Amino acid sequence: MKRDLTTRPARRAARGLTAFLTAAALVGLTACSSGGSSNNDDGADLQDSAAMSSFAADTTFKASKPLEFSMLWTDWPDNPIEKSWQIFDEIKKRTNVSLKLTHVPFSDAKEKTSLLISSGDAPEIIPLTYTGDEVQYAATQSVLPMSDYVKYMPNFQKYVKEWDLGKMIDNLRQADGKYYMVPGLQEVSVPTFTLIIRQDVFKEVGYPNPQTWDELRDALVKIKAKYPDSKPLADGFEGQSMLNYAAHAFGTVAGWGYGNGTFFDKSTNKFIYAGASDGYKQMLEYFHGLAADGLLDTESFTQANDGAGTVTEKFAASKVFAASGSNGTVNDFSTALDATSAKGKYKVVEIAPPGGPAGNVVEPRNFWNGFMLTAKAKDDPNLKSMLQFLDWLYYSPESTDMLRWGIEGQTYTKSGDTYKLNPEYKLKSFNINMDTGKTDIQTDLGFSNNVLAGSTESRALKESYNAPAYVDYIDSVLSTRKPRDPFPPAPLDAAELEQASLMATPLKDTVDTNTLKFILGQRPLSQWDDYVKELKAQNMDGYVDLINKAADRYAKDHG
Repeated sequence: MKRDLTTRPARRAARGLTAFLTAAALVGLTACSSGGSSNNDDGADLQDSAAMSSFAADTTFKASKPLEFSMLWTDWPDNPIEKSWQIFDEIKKRTNVSLKLTHVPFSDAKEKTSLLISSGDAPEIIPLTYTGDEVQYAATQSVLPMSDYVKYMPNFQKYVKEWDLGKMIDNLRQADGKYYMVPGLQEVSVPTFTLIIRQDVFKEVGYPNPQTWDELRDALVKIKAKYPDSKPLADGFEGQSMLNYAAHAFGTVAGWGYGNGTFFDKSTNKFIYAGASDGYKQMLEYFHGLAADGLLDTESFTQANDGAGTVTEKFAASKVFAASGSNGTVNDFSTALDATSAKGKYKVVEIAPPGGPAGNVVEPRNFWNGFMLTAKAKDDPNLKSMLQFLDWLYYSPESTDMLRWGIEGQTYTKSGDTYKLNPEYKLKSFNINMDTGKTDIQTDLGFSNNVLAGSTESRALKESYNAPAYVDYIDSVLSTRKPRDPFPPAPLDAAELEQASLMATPLKDTVDTNTLKFILGQRPLSQWDDYVKELKAQNMDGYVDLINKAADRYAKDHG
């Protein structure tokens, strides 16, 4: 799940989630079998005099001699590396490893990373890798098959097992049965974007916590009656966010989560095209009804403002009372309301994505960003040390605590699962110790940075820096919603992948265009059958057949 570490949480989370979901779509096209190591382990026993002979989970890695590994580093414009940063010194102190950084700007990090890897000029370690990012590089063997090397990563193996993530790891496998990145592991996973409501207003009309989309509609009708100038529901991300988290309750995929456009139909054990499905039509009928009745702020489905600007202003002006957003959006809306007469009278909260015809269903559990190793790492005489170091850095509780909170005893204290930032330190991005802290552990010291912190988190660590209201949101999702099962793998070979890409793009363009038209009433839903014919004319059936043949082939080869 995405947590922002900047002053504009919704905007950064939206960008990160879009990248993650776009990349994850490729996993469905290329994923291939068990959670720990490869069935065909080509990784010979590595010899490395600097490595630890007794390295195990929950132990500190320390090389027997000073080592330097190269790493790609994405520079956030509002959080650049400073000379005062302690994080790299602390990592070296604990592990005897120095990091040689190659910098790429956040604005075009994906393009610069691709160029560096393709040219062979990339450093050995590529952080901020989301599932799916590795696909293009795996096809050219530009990155290492990590499934051959996870036997050297005891922390990774431990938490994959303890957090029941083995099947999800298997879904990262590609046509050769191997996976080429290791993801960040999350003990618990909840939707990053969901519905944020003015709970005080919803309580006034008898719906303090709408559990279904139908209940939400009933509440919106009553709010509209009380505030006739309002259009009480908004998105702010051109509809992509709301349709993403709404789709699961209608038994389909949409918006940011549309992926490759297919949906696995359990009744037939076959993939179908989501944009032509009954569930998709039912979802469009619902949102069209909201728009037709003046309950949906249609501008928020057509204007890209990343959750800021107009939606925030309308929220503050009592024109909108429910909108899409992330944890940080709650702060944005609250700040805007504090500048109005509503200060001290409102309550803004995230609620679990409402249920619908398909049940109280939310997105599947997911990973967060991890890392790849470029092919040049295979020739590093200290590859075993590198693997042990990265296993400690990404997956050991000692390191994940440090990456988030800094140095225990200096910047924070810990008792059981309770973390407390010392009063002289602050973490502005999460509004911690803003009244007493002088030194920001993120901007001044480099902890809680955007590249490494948050990749792997226990539930306790995730909850430690978030506000109590967000912890309540986590609890509500985990106790009342069921994650959709991941789709079965349908791995395509290189030629099929190219063919699928050429077919999928025009299909998705047609879906995107008509989704908006149907919702806004620019095209009547009575023309649904004509719309499906248009998709068929773009070889929708051939595309779905390609995916199903790949799924059948995988099932036959791997069981």
